[in-house]
Amino acid sequence: MSADKNKAVVRRYFEEAWNKKNLDVVDEIIAPDLLDHEVDGSQQKSGPGDVKRYLTGYYHNALPDVRMTVEDQVAEGDKVVTRITVRGTHQGELLGVPATGARIEVTGISVDRIEGGKIVEGWVSWDRLGLLRQLGAVPKPGQD
Repeated sequence: MSADKNKAVVRRYFEEAWNKKNLDVVDEIIAPDLLDHEVDGSQQKSGPGDVKRYLTGYYHNALPDVRMTVEDQVAEGDKVVTRITVRGTHQGELLGVPATGARIEVTGISVDRIEGGKIVEGWVSWDRLGLLRQLGAVPKPGQD
């Protein structure tokens, strides 16, 4: 697939699955043997069912008005790098923090490898510390 088509796959994932909560698109876009790379260096195999559970059980419940904004995308070969901003209202438990009602805004970078129109491998890095500070779970600098 072309770089533009690969970018469209990733953009569709953020727009449809995250913003519109259309979980049917997950079956179309996520490979059955997706390999997720975590920031701690660990790896985890998952598939469309795991992604749906993650979206609904974690983010859609914690941030019912979640909006993912694609700020930038760069693609080369089978990889797409996407800079995103996540915005929403904290209305359910997130990262062990009970609902606060706080509006959050967090940035992140996603690198996805596309094969046959599906995301087969992914790396995500996002500002978890910034999110915990916005939720009041971690003090901001100078607030000790």
